[in-house]
Amino acid sequence: MRARVSDLLAGLSPSATLAVDAKAKALKAAGEPVIGYGAGEPDFPTPAHIVEAAAAACYDPANHKYTPTAGLPVLREAIAAKTMRDSGLEIKPSQVLVTNGGKHAVATGFMTLLNPGDECIIPAPYWTTYPEAVYLAGATPVPVMTSEANGFRLTVEDLERVRTDKTKLVVFVSPSNPTGAVVAKEEVAAIGRWAAEHDIWVMCDEIYEHLTYDGVEHVSMPVVAPELGDRWIVVNGVAKTYAMTGWRIGWMIGAPDVMEAAITYQSQTTSNIANVAQRAAVAALDGSLDDVYAMREAFDRRRKSMVAMLNAIDGVTCATPEGAFYAFPNVTGLLGRSLGGQVAATSAELATMLLDTIKIAVVPGEAFGAPGFFRFSYALGDDQLAEGLERFANFVNAG
Repeated sequence: MRARVSDLLAGLSPSATLAVDAKAKALKAAGEPVIGYGAGEPDFPTPAHIVEAAAAACYDPANHKYTPTAGLPVLREAIAAKTMRDSGLEIKPSQVLVTNGGKHAVATGFMTLLNPGDECIIPAPYWTTYPEAVYLAGATPVPVMTSEANGFRLTVEDLERVRTDKTKLVVFVSPSNPTGAVVAKEEVAAIGRWAAEHDIWVMCDEIYEHLTYDGVEHVSMPVVAPELGDRWIVVNGVAKTYAMTGWRIGWMIGAPDVMEAAITYQSQTTSNIANVAQRAAVAALDGSLDDVYAMREAFDRRRKSMVAMLNAIDGVTCATPEGAFYAFPNVTGLLGRSLGGQVAATSAELATMLLDTIKIAVVPGEAFGAPGFFRFSYALGDDQLAEGLERFANFVNAG
């Protein structure tokens, strides 16, 4: 009997982060007092001026029709201007493809550049989608673990350990999901030179570019490593910066021939992205960053509180993240210990135990290629953040 599902999709893993968030929301809907640290989305509403622009766009009949696959010209122009303003990378609007969120941009980038037999280096801990999207493109994901002692910052030495003659692409993300690591300018430039030397392409995921703390700055690799030439693509979006995860607007930027192929691919898959959401994105990119800075200030406060509370728990150690809105504590000190009469052998088992017993939802490190860790999002209200961590501390202290 023939299989009902294709071999390709039968081999695809679901998103672990979305699964944790969905389970937490289902339990909350059933009346359970669950506190979720799993979702990678700001808890703030989208700024009012963006919503107002979308509402007005609903009444314009032009937004009721098909529009160019690559995106509304006004949005592609806004993305080009924003890219120059924020990172110093000069591009033409024709080099922009508007996608259905940043995840769509990542998947399209892999589909555009990778062939069967190619290898794509993915620094670990990694966002759960990277290896699965490489797999869908028919190539081979090659994880390389970064050093906890180095704050999980990617180095040339890390990359060189796994480079082969099949290496076509390396994923570079800074600030990082899930660790919050930010790679210093000098090392970013060194990685770019390494890639240029070995004729390797780089996918630069810049979705968290505005969420850095303690004076740490994000830099764009194509700007600080001109040796790369045009062997790069940049993926980004409005989701994290402007609290617009549900609006589904991302983009991919690259060389003209690469973008021509990517646009053709999108023309045969999704076609154009929702016009009202595109109009909202124009308002976001053309507007002030004041709301962004206010959200970042709140994230910074929560970051400090979360790290302090995690480090106060016996058996947990947590480095201070420099970017994004995640903490990535090491919980190996809790494994094999009796907690509430139960013993967890892995961080995945421990995460299940915490959800079942004290009703806090975290994503275990196994989802990010880093067993023994948890990812805690601090993109939730201050009171809930503190209450959930107090539950965690009391659970551990009770033994």
